[in-house]
Amino acid sequence: MRGEGVAFHPVEEDDLEFLQELINHPEVRQGINATQPTSMADEREWFESEDHDGFLVSADGDPVGTIGFTDVIETWGTAEVGYFVHPDHWGNGYATAAVERMVTYGFEERRFGKVWARVFGYNDASMRVLEKVGFEREGRLRGQAFADGERVDSLRFGLLAEEWDGSD
Repeated sequence: MRGEGVAFHPVEEDDLEFLQELINHPEVRQGINATQPTSMADEREWFESEDHDGFLVSADGDPVGTIGFTDVIETWGTAEVGYFVHPDHWGNGYATAAVERMVTYGFEERRFGKVWARVFGYNDASMRVLEKVGFEREGRLRGQAFADGERVDSLRFGLLAEEWDGSD
């Protein structure tokens, strides 16, 4: 799949080293609250499981991040979108382009009625990505998570298929 300035492909075994480095990067781990380092064995176990819908995101042929659907409920037509981009590539619009393309895929090809995401209250950049794509903030779970030694809010964002205008 291709989006504005990005391309995706399903995660392949050759991508695991980059993905392990990515999820273990301190700035990425903070944003997704990965409390434990991920080993290559952990990454391989995730890859070999059938419980993921992950894609590698690349720009100009170089890997920059990952995106995928989790918590897919086919009977409801809903899925959570999760994404992260390596800090070396922040500020280039890759996350926004990837989320836009993934949402298009979800609505047009997977026939979801809703795509949603959750973000920690301190992750302003991720909130901006979702809002640029058209997501609406649906709620705040106060003190829902524990990150960096303190309780933090978790915000929920959602986008309905009938609200989506993929022509942008």
